[in-house]
Order: sequence, then structure tokens, then C-alpha cells
Amino acid sequence: MHKDIRLHGMMGEQTEYFVMVAGNDAYQRYFFNIVQEEERLRIFSPGNEMIISPEGISYQGNGGNFCEYMFGVDQPSSDLAKPEIINRLVMYGVRSDEDGAVHFSNRTSGSETYDNIFFEGNAVCNYLFFVHSNLQERKLKNQQEELVKRLGKSIKRSEAVGAELDDVLVSELYQLLKDDSSQLFVIKLINRHHREYRDLFRRFYFKNKKISDEDFALLVAVAAKYKIDRYQQERIRIDAMYRSPANKRIVDEYRNILLACNFKGEISNLDNARLTRLKTLSVRNKIPGALFYTLDEMLKKGRNLKNDREPDYIAAAREILEGLFFREIDIESHIDRDDMLKLIQGKKTAMENRDHCYDQLLLDASKEYDEKIRDGADSSLLGGFSYVITYLDRFDTVSNLVSQLAFMENVRINEEMLRGLLEHKAAFDNLHEDCFQELFIRDLLANAYLGSFGRSKVKALMEGLTAIEAQFSTIEELYRQLSRIDQEERIAIVLLEQVRDRIRNFYSRFITKADQEALRREVVDELKTKKLISAAIPDHLFNETIFTIKKEAMYLHSLLPQIIAERNVGLREDFLANSGLDRFYVEELEREYYEKNGLDIEELYQIRKGLS
Repeated sequence: MHKDIRLHGMMGEQTEYFVMVAGNDAYQRYFFNIVQEEERLRIFSPGNEMIISPEGISYQGNGGNFCEYMFGVDQPSSDLAKPEIINRLVMYGVRSDEDGAVHFSNRTSGSETYDNIFFEGNAVCNYLFFVHSNLQERKLKNQQEELVKRLGKSIKRSEAVGAELDDVLVSELYQLLKDDSSQLFVIKLINRHHREYRDLFRRFYFKNKKISDEDFALLVAVAAKYKIDRYQQERIRIDAMYRSPANKRIVDEYRNILLACNFKGEISNLDNARLTRLKTLSVRNKIPGALFYTLDEMLKKGRNLKNDREPDYIAAAREILEGLFFREIDIESHIDRDDMLKLIQGKKTAMENRDHCYDQLLLDASKEYDEKIRDGADSSLLGGFSYVITYLDRFDTVSNLVSQLAFMENVRINEEMLRGLLEHKAAFDNLHEDCFQELFIRDLLANAYLGSFGRSKVKALMEGLTAIEAQFSTIEELYRQLSRIDQEERIAIVLLEQVRDRIRNFYSRFITKADQEALRREVVDELKTKKLISAAIPDHLFNETIFTIKKEAMYLHSLLPQIIAERNVGLREDFLANSGLDRFYVEELEREYYEKNGLDIEELYQIRKGLS
């Protein structure tokens, strides 16, 4: 069992040092002397020397320095590519070339100021070391190479370095020397001013993940008191924020994904979704964007990573769905209202674009969830995905029902359907105020192909559901109102067909009230005989039918020939906007006109294209 001796002291007001010497005969050897008048501490062994002075340190012999990497500092690509490497190791007299090859030298002596030590290494704590052993090679470069082989891997991966667990660190390293006669010399340097600033910032930040104005003023005062430069302040703050466990999990995952992308030479859609999701989580968790900007600079700089772009709504959906899998690595990534709204809006956009990639994305996610649950993953994964599927099923149900109500004739709706719509409306409006209106109604009412009866039904539906929510009406009343509109639509359809046919065959003129009244009696009798209607025809429906036929005649005999001859798109649009006729109805009239007169239907399509 090795023994160790420790010295502790200050060099000036800022730099604190700890000297640790470990070895089986550590108590039987002199290893230091103090020059009082020069305020210098000399630590030595045969062939090795390190002098700690007020200005800095000087050294000769073997060894080097190490510290925990601060977040965001430049790292060799070899270290950056291995997440398990958390510490920086610099051996004296060693250099690496552009290819990453390491070269050792016998020229190991040198000196460094404290400012440079805490600038190049860790801003708070740095270690220096050298080793004496009777088994060492005589040439320093061979000693250095041997020390790297024995201690390098452990030093660069040891969590004891960042935690400043000196007992653990010395024990880890000494046993790797495999020489009972050896002595391990470890010197720890602490910048007390930087440590005070770091500890104060940690206390403020870890309390509620933000720095209040009052707290920031105290930090500014400490930095001014000790003349801590802005760069050191920033790197200390960023590193402290990264050390928060919740932040660290998210940032480390972001780094790992970027590293994998660098290895592949591209950022796939899946990778991009995960990276974006982690940035979204960082906003929710009050993680500063600087942590991600720093990683982006380190890992993307100088690398032309291919990134196949996909539509924004697909990318957003992929991001949210992939985020659910972060629970497996202890990153909380639940789907909130904003996420759910993005998924639904994405599905709506995909439907409008007839893009089946969205449904395929959901199908792939569903298979992946099933496989993970089958393989023993946390069942909470399934709960999160079920939440998504439930809302998307709601969207499909409402979208289909409202579209049928708006565009299809003779659609039967019952009270049970209306109760379901009321429940769905509450669920969507829970995501965002007026969400139901925005998702299903607003664009629908702006649709040029929405007919007058469809528009009436949609407006009645929305007004009725709103009134029911306010307890001003009932499901039964809304059902009766929609049924009345549906009944009028049925009558209007058969009435228009019968009146048009009657006028074509028997009435060349139907201008006078007497002509119209005679026409009405004959049509009603015929419809009742054919059992197409059973109730009386409302006056306004008959009058609207006559007016529609007049407008139809004017369009077919006057306007349409002019539109065709002049290819006058504006005239056609003006008629559609002001006539009140349904666009579907007018397009059917146009088709019949072209067929009857033997015209090229392609010309009609070209006229219509001019409208878009």
C-alpha cells in the first residue's frame, strides 16, 4: 500500500497549490525545499524538477499537465470524437502533426505563467505531474512515451479530475505505474478568484436556471473586484451551465448526434429532426443557446455536411416524434400543446398537398414504438405516442365530417355525431384558443367551391356548437337547424332540375307572375306525383330557382360566348363573384355548353387555369 505526503499553500493572493507525493517510501525521501526570500517552492526527484513561484511555474524532466475540459474549448478531433474523454492532457516536449501522429522529444523543460495555465487549461483547477522510477528509460522522450501508455488513458477519462477527488486520482494513477519503488508527484493549482466567481454563478443558476438582475450585479462586482477578464467570465458561465445535470444530458446527446453526422459526412432528415428537437427542449428547459452554438461551431466548422431538405411540416413532425425516444436516455421530452398543434397542422398541410410522406412517417414511428415496447422499453413511450394518435384520429374524424357537410349533398348527420363534434372542438380548443375554427372552418369558408347550402350548414354548425358551449342552446336544437337546411337543399336540387326541364320543354317565357305561378303548380304536382317531395315548397326556394335559371340563361347565351371569344378571364371571375351561383354548378354548365357546341374542352381548362 503506497503512502503519500501533501503540502498546501498559497502563491500570492490568487493561486492556491496542493503538492501530493505518493510512493511506498515517500516518508523517507526529501522531495521539496522552500526559498523564503524568493517565495519559491521547489519540488524535485532525480532528473525532475518543478518550481512554483509568484509568476508561474518552471519545469524540467518528464511529466505534463492535465485538467477537465471546459465546455466549448477547442479539442483535438481525436478527443472530440470520443465522448468518454473528458480531460485534457499535455505532455512536455510532445507535439502532433496535421495527420494526428504524436512525436516525443528530449526537450521537455519550460515555464508558464499562471494566466496562461488558467487560460489554456481549466479556468479554475489544473494538475501537473511527473514520475520518478528506477525502471524508467534514461532518455526523456522514452519516459514520456511510457507515461502516456501507462497513465494517458486513465487521466483523460477519470472523473476524479473534474471532481477534484485527489485521493481517488492519486490511487488510480499510482497503481498504473506498476513499480513499487516509484514516486508519483501531483501538483494541483487552484485559481481562487475564478473559483469564487464560478461557485457564485453556480449557486445562482442552479437555483432556478436563470440569473436575476440582482444576482448579475453581484457577479459583475466579483469580476470587477478580481479583474477577471470577459473571456474567462464567459467560459466559466457556459461551463457551469453545462454542468447542470438536466442541461448536460441534452447537450451531450446533441454533441453525440453531431459527431455521428461528422463521421457519416451528412446530416440526415432523422438526425436533423433529433437535433432540432433537442434545441426545442433546450428552450423549454431554459438552457442557453450558447451551449448549442458552441457545439455547432466546433463540430460543423470547416465541414461541408450534406443535408437533404424535406418540407418544413414533415421535418417538424419528425422532430417531435423522434423526441419521444429521448426518454430512453433520461431526457424528458413530452409532447406539449404546441407540439401537438404542429403535428396536426403538419397533417393538414400534407392532406392539402396530397403528400403521403406524412402518413408513412407516422407508420414508421408506430412500428418503431411497437418494437421498443416489445423489447422491454418503458411503457410511458406508448402513452406519449397514444396521445399523438388520439389527436390525429380526432383530426381525421372532424375533417371528414365537416368536409362532407360542406361539399356533399344529402349528408345525414345525427345527434351522436354532433355530440362527438362538440367533444372534439373542446379538445382542439384546449390546444389553442379558436384552434377548431382555424383548423377546420376558416379555410373552408374561403374555398371558392363551397356552395351556398354548404356554407349555410358550416356556419350553422359553428354558431350552434359555440352556443351549446355557452349553454345558450342544445344539441337537439342544432340538429333540427341542420336538418332544416338539409331539407331545403334536397328540395332545391330537385326543384332546379324540374323547373329547368319544364321551361325548356313547355315554357319559352316565364316572365309574368301568372306564368311563374302556373309553372310552380305544375312542378309541385309533378314532384308530389313522383314522391320526390311531400311538404310544400317555400316561396323563397322557388323564387331563387327562377332567378338561378335566369342567371344561367344570361351566362350561357351572352357572357360565356364573349368569355370564350375574348378569353376574358376577368369577366368570368366577375360573374362567379357576383352571381351567387356555385362554382361547381357553373363549371358543369360550361362543360355542357362545350359538349353541345362541339368545342375543344382543353380551351376551357386553359381559361380556368388563368384564374389561379
